[in-house]
Amino acid sequence: MDFDNKTAFVTGGGSGIGEAAAIGLAAQGAHVAVADVNYENAQKVADSIVKQGGKAFPIAVDVSSPESVEAAFSNAESFYGSITNILVNSAGIMGVHAFIDYPVDLFTKVMAVNVTGTFLCSQRAAQGMVKAGVGRIINIASISAERAGVGRTAYGTSKAATAGLTRQLAMELGAFGITANAIAPGPVITPLTAAAYTPETIAAFTSMIPARRLGLLEEMTSTILFLASDGAAYINGVLLPVDGGYLAGGINKTGTLN
Repeated sequence: MDFDNKTAFVTGGGSGIGEAAAIGLAAQGAHVAVADVNYENAQKVADSIVKQGGKAFPIAVDVSSPESVEAAFSNAESFYGSITNILVNSAGIMGVHAFIDYPVDLFTKVMAVNVTGTFLCSQRAAQGMVKAGVGRIINIASISAERAGVGRTAYGTSKAATAGLTRQLAMELGAFGITANAIAPGPVITPLTAAAYTPETIAAFTSMIPARRLGLLEEMTSTILFLASDGAAYINGVLLPVDGGYLAGGINKTGTLN
């Protein structure tokens, strides 16, 4: 895939899926704004990309703040010298807690980052994309958008909302040559999810995944790159599972026919 002369703004770019997406886009020629609430992490990723011959720069952003988002995009456009062509909304937090006494402030925080942040960044990026007549928005949702999990009251709700927002963006922006899609990663180890993956939980997940393994970051990245490419111009409003077949099952599979 060729992203020469394309610009990309990646939130949550300092770690996990966002970092992998930023590196992947830069490797294919994109000029990447590595945006993260942790500026040091963003800088490390951007520096690594530049050392590999790519084009990237770090930007600090709190995606839940309209003022921070506006400043971040303005800075990015100054660095690019153009509008943002590709937006990857990967910033997210989990906030695991039992529902019965789930703190309201934690619920509000998760929704602010995962949903409001995606809304604000998509809106700001789309304003430039509309003028250009083309653009790609890729949101990082989760299989939690489709399957509930204990302790994931806010996270699961936020990812279902992300899927709904993605469809809304597709409907409103499609006429301007902009596509909006979301990927739903299955179990994949990232800094956000690492604490949840004990040997027991890994065994439990892999028993329910037809591929019989966890996902890899590079598998998330290749899907993001495809959705950002010209080849995906007629794909719009989709929540695409990247989960080894996890969502295909309706019941837990405990055995194999082999």
